[in-house]
Amino acid sequence: MAKRLYMLPFDHRESFATKLFGWSGDLSVEQAAEITAAKRVVYDGLQAAVHGGAPREHAAILADERFSADILRDAIRQGYMTACPAERSGQAEFFLEFGEKFARHIEAVNPTFCKVLVRYNPGGDAALNQRQAVRLKRLSDYLHGSGRLFMFELLVPPEPSQLERFGTTRLYDQEARPALMVQAVHELQAAGVEPDVWKVEGMDRREDCVNLVAAARRDGREKVVCITLGRGEDVRKVRSWLTTAASVSGFIGFAVGRTTFWDALVEWRARRITREAAVEAIAERYRQWVDIFEEGMRAAAQSERLLRRALNRWENEGGHV
Repeated sequence: MAKRLYMLPFDHRESFATKLFGWSGDLSVEQAAEITAAKRVVYDGLQAAVHGGAPREHAAILADERFSADILRDAIRQGYMTACPAERSGQAEFFLEFGEKFARHIEAVNPTFCKVLVRYNPGGDAALNQRQAVRLKRLSDYLHGSGRLFMFELLVPPEPSQLERFGTTRLYDQEARPALMVQAVHELQAAGVEPDVWKVEGMDRREDCVNLVAAARRDGREKVVCITLGRGEDVRKVRSWLTTAASVSGFIGFAVGRTTFWDALVEWRARRITREAAVEAIAERYRQWVDIFEEGMRAAAQSERLLRRALNRWENEGGHV
């Protein structure tokens, strides 16, 4: 696995059809082709970013088999890291998209990472959490048994009682979600679910990121890493989350999708900008995330060096300032 992972996710299936195109129900061949064409714009944006200087060795895509099979094959040929989802799209409860045939599909696509998106709140429905954990352990066992990497996208949406307690999602995110994320990691690990990468919602406080890494790496899991996702937030919020995560050892990158490409695709579909302009807008936004994360890592490394130097000086002077 690369030391850094800068992922552009566009594995959205239900939300692409319903929210970007306004379609519901079964899609026609022509409609499916339009979705694929839109995803190709996003992929071309990543390639333009790499051609513009973003590090190829850390670039990755998260794309679905249904609309993006050719894109995944091309990305693999070109040496990009890839991830493909295993969950059924648009479901509140985790189910494997291809049921008993899940292994066959993973082996056919052969991505760098097999990814799942799971909504898991330890304060929620215990029976639901248990059902999901059983399915996830089966997938986890298969992936590690076959030498494949497992990426786990953990969402911890508020339960009604939690939202009522804190009043707003913002306060829930700040005061409750970080601890619930740590608890969710512990519970899933105890159930035998062992991701290589935890793909997690952003956190405002550095100490919360540190606590999450500690949970992900406990009991001999030193090689497990984390990346932060964008959750469709605005640029200011994503910038803040990336800066915070980049300062913590164990966070190696990001997976920011909708904030990177959504506006560009909307403008392109409305014919207010050209395809080339949409590709460049996506590339520019992706490069922005890379620059933010790398600057955050540099600042953290510089702070660590200064601290080490001060401690050495303090020790050499006999413990006197």
